[in-house]
Amino acid sequence: MKKLFFAAACALLCCAFVFSCSAYEHEEYYKGAEPGEVLNVFNWGEYISDSYEDGMLDVNKEFEKLTGIKVNYVTFESNEDMYAKIKNGGASYDIVVPSDYMIERMAVEGLLQKFDVESLPNYHYIDEKYRNMYFDENNEYCVPYNVGLVGLIYNTKMVEGTPDSWKIMWDEKYAGKILMIDNPRDAFAIPQKIFGYSLNSTDEKELSDVAQMLIDQKPLLQGYVMDEVYNKMESGEAAMVPYYVGDFITMHDVNPDLAFVYPKEGVNIFVDAMCIPACAQNVSAAKKYINFMLDPEIGICNAWYIGYASPNTGVVNNPEYSDYAENKLLYPDEESMPDTEYFHNLPQETLDRFSALWSEIKVAGSNNTHIYVGFSVVGAICVFSAVYSAVRRKKREYWYDFPKQ
Repeated sequence: MKKLFFAAACALLCCAFVFSCSAYEHEEYYKGAEPGEVLNVFNWGEYISDSYEDGMLDVNKEFEKLTGIKVNYVTFESNEDMYAKIKNGGASYDIVVPSDYMIERMAVEGLLQKFDVESLPNYHYIDEKYRNMYFDENNEYCVPYNVGLVGLIYNTKMVEGTPDSWKIMWDEKYAGKILMIDNPRDAFAIPQKIFGYSLNSTDEKELSDVAQMLIDQKPLLQGYVMDEVYNKMESGEAAMVPYYVGDFITMHDVNPDLAFVYPKEGVNIFVDAMCIPACAQNVSAAKKYINFMLDPEIGICNAWYIGYASPNTGVVNNPEYSDYAENKLLYPDEESMPDTEYFHNLPQETLDRFSALWSEIKVAGSNNTHIYVGFSVVGAICVFSAVYSAVRRKKREYWYDFPKQ
């Protein structure tokens, strides 16, 4: 899906800079590709400008044209899905884009390799406040890509008033119209904030409290979603969902009845960053790709297309981006900034408990639809068998009664 927010301005910018045959910064850095060289990138879905339509830019195609390196681009839906793929060695990637807490975990487990980020010619564009962060204190594993917050997306035609609390997701009047994010850390975060617990709690009782609250919510849900959230919210099929502010902007472009709030209990703030996994086969191309993504011309097209806040000063300080940079949902000022907390990596014992509780939640407290479907199927089979037997009997009777020639 294309990001349409400020597409006209992006078109002007792209025409003025990208498509005018002017050089990208440090073009010499991208030379030297071997014939048939390939770069394997593993990124979130809907997370890069990938079309030349509506004034947008196909970033991967531009990189291929500039470097001669073929980009194989694969997407994932959650940090946990990405982690499992890397951990199990199912495929080899040269670039991955995890979130903060997952970067911390993968670094500890030896799944990421260190590289000299300062050697990237465009690294100076990374804002100082996104350097030396808790998940990469020495700036040796990653380069920030996007910044975002989680909030509540709701349909103003389906929800009464302006909600200000996560508790509305347990309101029975919206039963069957509530979506929950299909991601254990994000899903747990909502009851954690309602209870006033830390998003990084390791307390067994607190985790059990949260799990029970999610189980209690289960009969009210229409379903759990990740990328399918776009169709459900844009079409008006569902009334509310906890999701990322950048994706709200995309959905709002399609359905202006949608609105977004940061609930008063607090929200998760996150940084997604580009990393080179330990399994990478083409580190040289990976560095070129990361540097290319930091180029202000590429960064601003990605920022417009994706709709997330950028850690790139070359983007945020560009006057063509000023209307976007002033959007207080993406770049909250001190007055509009909600209470925020980052996810951190958790002890393995807690991670195991998370997994066990999440499995219990997904199978418990359901609305029993699957049971009704099962009964229906069994009933249909029984009816079919009875009818089939009756037909067979009729056929036998017919042949027995049929006059012999």
